[in-house]
Amino acid sequence: MSGPILQVALPSPLRRLFDYSAPTGARVEDLHVGQRVRVPFGNRQLVGVVARISDTSEVPSEKLKRAVELIDLEPLLPETLWQLCTWTAAYYQHGLGDTLSSALPVLLRQGEAALARQDMLWQLTTGAYAEHPAVSRAPKQKQAILALGKHPHGLSHALISQWGLSRDTLELLERKKLVQRISQSHHHTSEPLPLLREAPLTANIEQAAALAQILQSMGASDKSEASGFNAWLLEGVTGSGKTEVYLQAIEHCLRQGRQALVLIPEIGLTPQTLERFRQRFTVPVVILHSGLNDRERLDAWIAARDGEAGIIIGTRSAVFTPLARPGLIIVDEEHDLSYKQQEGLRYNARDIAVYRANLEKTGILLGSATPSLESLHNVQRGRYQRLSLTQRAGNASPPRFQCLDIRSRPLDAGLSRPLVQAMGEHLRQGNQVLVFINRRGFAPTLMCHDCGWIAECKRCDARMTVHQSPAHLHCHHCASQRAIDRKCPKCNGEDLRPLGAGTERAEEYLASHFTDFPVLRIDRDTMSRKQAMQTMLRRIQSGEPCVLVGTQMLAKGHHFPDVTLVAILDADGGLFSADFRGPERMAQLITQVAGRAGRAEKPGQVLIQTHMAEHPLLIDLTEHGYAAIAERELAARQASQLPPYSFIALLRAEANVAALANQFLEEACEQAEQLCESSGFTGIELLGPVPSPMERRAGRFRAQLLIQAGQRSVLHQLLHSWLPQLEQHHLARKVRWSIDVDPLDMF
Repeated sequence: MSGPILQVALPSPLRRLFDYSAPTGARVEDLHVGQRVRVPFGNRQLVGVVARISDTSEVPSEKLKRAVELIDLEPLLPETLWQLCTWTAAYYQHGLGDTLSSALPVLLRQGEAALARQDMLWQLTTGAYAEHPAVSRAPKQKQAILALGKHPHGLSHALISQWGLSRDTLELLERKKLVQRISQSHHHTSEPLPLLREAPLTANIEQAAALAQILQSMGASDKSEASGFNAWLLEGVTGSGKTEVYLQAIEHCLRQGRQALVLIPEIGLTPQTLERFRQRFTVPVVILHSGLNDRERLDAWIAARDGEAGIIIGTRSAVFTPLARPGLIIVDEEHDLSYKQQEGLRYNARDIAVYRANLEKTGILLGSATPSLESLHNVQRGRYQRLSLTQRAGNASPPRFQCLDIRSRPLDAGLSRPLVQAMGEHLRQGNQVLVFINRRGFAPTLMCHDCGWIAECKRCDARMTVHQSPAHLHCHHCASQRAIDRKCPKCNGEDLRPLGAGTERAEEYLASHFTDFPVLRIDRDTMSRKQAMQTMLRRIQSGEPCVLVGTQMLAKGHHFPDVTLVAILDADGGLFSADFRGPERMAQLITQVAGRAGRAEKPGQVLIQTHMAEHPLLIDLTEHGYAAIAERELAARQASQLPPYSFIALLRAEANVAALANQFLEEACEQAEQLCESSGFTGIELLGPVPSPMERRAGRFRAQLLIQAGQRSVLHQLLHSWLPQLEQHHLARKVRWSIDVDPLDMF
């Protein structure tokens, strides 16, 4: 068929495009790659994105369906972001349509117009102030007046939710004549606001040296242009002031009239990061994460795209946010596993951010106290410039490490007596104590004392965790729950005992032991409610002596100036991990948790409970720090030719019957071997198939095949030829399978 044919990327994991004839009345000049289009698909309509425009189609004309409508007049994404999405789909071997869906807010996927809600500003009227009698008993209205007071020229409707404001509250204030609406299009400010709300801190020698290198590459003056792509690894010990370096680099970016994108690993870090940035800058700052509703996310996306927001802060998916004037990308805690998506499009936001900075010709700053071995390898190869902060900011000194050998010692809820005594000393001195245990719940196991029966998940090869608030057994792998057994189903005995300790059990014991001090638990169970993390952080920042008990949610980026003791209850788990990344992750986690201690003028102490006090990894870490572990592990990886000295992909398969998953992978392995032989792909190893470390999960049996290559290009050539064959495999509809390029989780 001749005429304009739209090859459309639809929200599907299939690695193909779908052909449609152009909508009725659409002219060739109206059609552009990157436009959204509504098309019929089966018995429904879907919103897709035009990926190519052609004059012909391989689909017979009588079977070619017509697109319903063009949603956008122009391409939805700027050219560099379109290139980023197409590269992401190709690199991670994923469908372009599904990749674009991951990059777009939900409302845009549904066909919503890419426009801000209303073209208006909310502004305080003359005489409005927070203590006005009309709002004396209305805390939300008072909060709104305080927020609008920081924007004397008005706050756009698209940004009110970013400040915790609602339209209902503002309309109430409008009726009280304390707030007014003005048209944004007719609003002109006679004088621009000063950029800074508060002055920068004085940089120490190391911070100044790091900033000098960054600013030189970004352009030395406010009017100069950036010199192009630059990548810096800011390796700074915990508490060394990396955030201040970020803030001053962003200030320079903003003075050049450009925008900054800041990626953070967890939603829990968003409130304190947002507050820090808003205290420093007067420009609009927006956030993007999964905790926003669909409308809030779209408003923030539009504010970034249109250049209204100067700073964009977000978690993993924010890496795809369009910027009107991109100037700087920052990836905080670049080593964190949260940047790797583990379902669907299995992308690594850190790596995509680096590629995006290259496309945008801007700088990217990767920060961490415990850099990933991949980033350190890139420094060795000259791809990244290394910036070091070896001293803590101000008068703070590094915490003192001590390993507590708990062999033969009695433990109460996982705590030894010397540890509890040390906690009491710190609390009585008016300080705070952080207890780290990376297990939620009351106890990891419920066991029958008479026969040894253990409560196991009926759908996974895993034990059920005992929870007490509310009381139930919970599988943390498939989320299944059931009541706590009262009798042993094997011997009918009634002596069922929870074994081991989780955060709930530690909290219960510490609350009964330290009755004069509050015990605050921070884990996924207690922080599930909206604003729970902000409320808890405010309480901790008040400085009252207390005990913090939590999981790795406490380990990332938090500044607790009054914590003087960090207690790590079980450091042995990572010493014998089956994953080759186990030692690296253990060292990162312990270092990050330990970094919460002694961040202000009070000295810090770290006590590590272990059965392996003489283990070389623990000795290196406590005596020589993370750098010694990283150097050691890089040498071991090079000797074994493991990443980053080789490149891997993981083909996973799961089915209701174990034999089906294994058969699929065995035949897939044979196909890959034949392709390597016929196409001359050399240096490729196929390891497996083998059952996954947790073979049964959520009622399905899992297996995996590891593909390893000495060259990245050879690995991708194989995947490019192999995966289309797997899509046509006779078991492809009976087995759920996926490919994970550069996997970080081997389980």
